[in-house]
Amino acid sequence: MSLCCLRGQALLSTNQAQTLSLQVANAYFFNTTEELEFSWKIHGDGLELGSGTLSIPVIKPQNSFDMEWKSGPWFSVWNDSKAGELFLTITAKLSNPTRSLEAGHILSSTQIPLPSKREIIPQAIKKTDPTCETVGDFIKISQQDSWELMINVQKGAIEGWKVQGVLLMNEAILPCFWRAPTDNDKGGGDSSYFSRWKAAQLDNVEFIVESCSVRSTTDKSVEIEFIYLGSSASESSKSDALFKVNVTYLIYGSGDIITNWYVVPNSDLPPLPRVGIEFHIEKTLDRVEWYGRGPFECYPDRKSAAHVGIYEQSVADMHVPYIVPGECGGRTDVRWVTFTNKEGVGIYASTYGSSSPLQMNASYYTTGELDRATHEEDLVKGQSIEVVV
Repeated sequence: MSLCCLRGQALLSTNQAQTLSLQVANAYFFNTTEELEFSWKIHGDGLELGSGTLSIPVIKPQNSFDMEWKSGPWFSVWNDSKAGELFLTITAKLSNPTRSLEAGHILSSTQIPLPSKREIIPQAIKKTDPTCETVGDFIKISQQDSWELMINVQKGAIEGWKVQGVLLMNEAILPCFWRAPTDNDKGGGDSSYFSRWKAAQLDNVEFIVESCSVRSTTDKSVEIEFIYLGSSASESSKSDALFKVNVTYLIYGSGDIITNWYVVPNSDLPPLPRVGIEFHIEKTLDRVEWYGRGPFECYPDRKSAAHVGIYEQSVADMHVPYIVPGECGGRTDVRWVTFTNKEGVGIYASTYGSSSPLQMNASYYTTGELDRATHEEDLVKGQSIEVVV
């Protein structure tokens, strides 16, 4: 049984949307859809707006049924919604039990992006006055007793971050171009991705700060710029750098931070295992909520079964216990994510402006630990939560 998506483009005007059609196709060779129950749901900005059963004629094997978009039971819900992002989910379940499956078992489900009713508006930033001062090798930016950032000038990184007196992180936020290899990465001998990454020493990159400067200070924000050079541990010359990374942080008095990362890799490098940002947060921030694909592990090359929605899990539950540890637990197409403690204090991260959705990992096991261990039972938890986006 398979379900097909809307014909036409995903983002159209309201008038164009009313001319679209939906097709449900029966991929069986012998069975009809008589024993199936179809249902629908609409989500707007991650929240369910409406749902119900979908009445369609019985579809013969290798046949399909087309219906006009505006004639569906979901149309009024979509038409009345003011959400910035909407999705329609169609699901086919068994009406009656079989010898191997219970009634209600989902045979097929697909999620379709719907035409938006308005532009997605970036998060509003309350522009209050921050305090900026130099304390030894640190730049301290704060807002009274609300929040505090400590920036290490020598390392060129945010190292201390407190909100309402709660320590969120005390390790550097740094570029990340490595991930724990999987069995697929290692297949192919000397021509495998893993072998090419190792030969390029991508598993052993160290970052030094070339410069750290306060670009501008206003009564509403402070802008900091870092320039990193990433080289293999065995090479110390700037001319041998594998990466040059330019980073800016625009820090507002509200505690909001807008960051931009510009990466220039060496032209001789193989396809990179990752291009991201790595940081470590306190272990108490173990409640993860995100708006993106889920609830289970998904990656850009295998994500169709993971529908876009708002999900919540613990950091422990995001780990996938593969027999041989490797890259795991990622969630893709993430619009925003929060990491909070039991009191609800923590970090909120999101896309901003025209930036693309995130790929997000959070684990008690560092990338290095997932790479080191040869069996799941060999893994040793770290003293913090490693987050990679």
